[in-house]
Amino acid sequence: MRSGDLMIVDAHNDLLTEVTHFRQEAHPFRDRWLGQLRHGGVGLQVCPVSVDVTELPEWGLRRSLTQIAECHRAAADNPGEVLLVRDGHDLQTALGDGRTGLLLSMEGAEPLGYDPGLIHVFWLLGVRMFAFTWNRRNPFADGLAEPTDGGLSGLGTELVDRLIDLGMVIDLAHASQRTFFQVLERASDAPVMVSHACCRAVYDTPRNLSDEQLRALADHDGVLAVMAVPLTVDQRAPSLERVVDHIDHAVEVMGIDHVGIGADFMEQIVASGAEPAVQASSLMPAGMSCGAAVPGLAGPGDYPALVQALESRGYSAEALRAILSGNLLRVLSRALA
Repeated sequence: MRSGDLMIVDAHNDLLTEVTHFRQEAHPFRDRWLGQLRHGGVGLQVCPVSVDVTELPEWGLRRSLTQIAECHRAAADNPGEVLLVRDGHDLQTALGDGRTGLLLSMEGAEPLGYDPGLIHVFWLLGVRMFAFTWNRRNPFADGLAEPTDGGLSGLGTELVDRLIDLGMVIDLAHASQRTFFQVLERASDAPVMVSHACCRAVYDTPRNLSDEQLRALADHDGVLAVMAVPLTVDQRAPSLERVVDHIDHAVEVMGIDHVGIGADFMEQIVASGAEPAVQASSLMPAGMSCGAAVPGLAGPGDYPALVQALESRGYSAEALRAILSGNLLRVLSRALA
């Protein structure tokens, strides 16, 4: 697929969790993920850095730095096929010579402790996208699983301003309703997206976005990257067709220029032992595995099936390019100038 005029930009894949877990192996990224990304036509993969609540506070910072180091290692160990993307030149180089670009993001502000100034260190290490929370509350903002919604704290407001000054892409995945709208209001013209979520009108769960949120995101020239996990697609009957239902609805509400892909593939990561099979979350039914996969779309190697499903729904080549890569590249490029 990459050899043609279509490629994938994926806004969220927790592969660094698995790669870091197996960092004592000689080539964990190459042996576990590179072949799948190449087969699926992924030209740019956003790689989030995330920590578990049990790893806080000091260990969370250590864990995040280890994940960043493993991302750098993946590029260094595979120079002919992989490039760490930190600026526009890197992006154009990766896309131009057919390498897979890796772009670092942060999923949650926990590694910063109580110091928003640390974001500058992460910027220097190559992080170009930032999400405030993973469902829960932290010193900067409330996530969407909190029983009350306090939105941004004073530290969070300062952090938003620092992200804007750096030019970081702001990711509103997992943010509470109040956090979501407060960040959009303060961020003004800053690049914004939701790296992995679906549409609440298609499947009603707090993890998905309401039409009001979709419209607000589009009004800020942001992008919803649709994910492929039963938790958000449809816990009762997850399928590739239901993923496309979410894409259809997002396109209808937001317009074709504001929809992308952020699959959040977890099945392999959980099966490897790198991630607990069941995460404690009020958003997840008791006993449901966070590694459950949508049949037919379990990993990046399955992206050709998604392309075929979109073609079957009548999406033109131009529309496919927008959804699969162009829209996310537009937003990400603003942080890579």
